[in-house]
Amino acid sequence: METKCDKIKVLNMGIFHFGYTSDAHKTEFDEESKEAQKEVREISEMIAKFRPTIICVEKLPEKNDELNAAYRAFLENPSELSTKDGEISMIAFDVARLSKVEKLYGIDHHMGYNYSLGDFIENSPDYTNSIDPETYLQLTNDPFKDYPEMAEREKNYDKLSLLEKLKLINEPLYLDYSINTNADKLLYVGIDDGFEGADNAALFYQRNMRIYSNLNRIPMTKEDRVFILMGAAHTAFLREFIKRSPKFEMANTLDYLK
Repeated sequence: METKCDKIKVLNMGIFHFGYTSDAHKTEFDEESKEAQKEVREISEMIAKFRPTIICVEKLPEKNDELNAAYRAFLENPSELSTKDGEISMIAFDVARLSKVEKLYGIDHHMGYNYSLGDFIENSPDYTNSIDPETYLQLTNDPFKDYPEMAEREKNYDKLSLLEKLKLINEPLYLDYSINTNADKLLYVGIDDGFEGADNAALFYQRNMRIYSNLNRIPMTKEDRVFILMGAAHTAFLREFIKRSPKFEMANTLDYLK
């Protein structure tokens, strides 16, 4: 039987998107400010202590040449953080530089799905949620009902430092919330005897399964150490796949964010 020490170590870190994002939830963050850049450098130094040999980011694999051309350009003048590609160019590039990693890998996969289907049904006079509106609305309006300490941290999210935001995002309970709010709450939504919510949630599950398949396309050995930087919902799904895998062993992200 394979032991834990035989597995490939993975640091699977969730983050909010710096700069523009099409995601439903956005965090205000001025990536051009000196203070923000100082915070970002400090985060990169924390993560580099993991000593990754492979770094994966939220970029399509077909964009790998473009991704790595930008990384090489950054290496020519590493005193200046590039904000062109948000958290990828600000954190992943600097972690790669500090770890002497030669190239990065995009593992993203795009699929369209309706994040706001449940809200549309709840707010429409023409449709009624016939499955379980009570649970859907609780997950929408009071997702940490049973966890008051987490609810308080979430309430004060905008006032937190970058480090404290990332600690919150990477808490197991918050990662569960990321799956609930992006997919699982739609399992309580449907019209008449239909499965409109479940079918849309399935698309998001499928997208993340394909992301995980892209991770597994990357050649790696037991000596490799993998750092993954993606939006928190993808991190949450990858956590579920990785923790059941005979191939990988996850490091505790919170052990590095300090």
